[in-house]
Amino acid sequence: MTQRTTDGSAGDADYGTIGTSYSAYRQPEPRIGALIEQALAGARTVVNVGAGAGSYESTAFEVTAVEPSASMRAQRPAHLPAAIDATAEHLPFPDDAFDGAMTTFSVHQWSDLKAGLREMRRVASGPVAVLTCDPDLVRDFWLYEYAPLVLDTEARRYPAIDTIAEALGGNVTVTPVPIPVDCTDGFNEAYYGRPERLLDPAARQSCSAWSFVDAETSEQYTEALRRDLESGAWDARHGRLRAQPSLTGSLVLVLAR
Repeated sequence: MTQRTTDGSAGDADYGTIGTSYSAYRQPEPRIGALIEQALAGARTVVNVGAGAGSYESTAFEVTAVEPSASMRAQRPAHLPAAIDATAEHLPFPDDAFDGAMTTFSVHQWSDLKAGLREMRRVASGPVAVLTCDPDLVRDFWLYEYAPLVLDTEARRYPAIDTIAEALGGNVTVTPVPIPVDCTDGFNEAYYGRPERLLDPAARQSCSAWSFVDAETSEQYTEALRRDLESGAWDARHGRLRAQPSLTGSLVLVLAR
């Protein structure tokens, strides 16, 4: 049974509490959006599951958004259609209602991953695109040196890529997604070359894994990063990343046809 918070959030994080800054810090990155649009090419109607504030909803498609969190639905910009209050595990649409389906940074929130993916497959007659992170690669990021419990949480919450592929079935491809150094979507790895951004409490709050770490521990992590940035220790180890145009980290696009 899907458990929902008072805000309506259907996963293990309460977006009524942590999602207030998402629309400011989690702006869709156009270069990532282009890859999703390419993956869904040929579709006219697309359902966006776990749509949040509307990131990556391309105007190339007629998009129907599904989002259980009231806070996230309220942050959708005026030019986007209102999102339907529903969960991935129980999509209120008939079979093959859409040409395609998509979900971005959402599957780790679902209480029943396989049921949600089966629902996406059921309501889409064409491609299903899932933007997510590979849990086997999450800890390779430099942030693990400073905030191990945050990335341990991410690695625990993100489902295995093989599990996603098996649940979707069909012809499945998994493509690593390069993260540009000036990425406008503020997930943890987006700041690979801009570590100072993670000193901003609102930036951290917009990455849900930080909400699983108590305030004292989070402050200790942040202070360690601040000290290394001020002393130059971070740049001595990782400064080359500031000039690196993109990072191929844990972000992947899973496409099932």
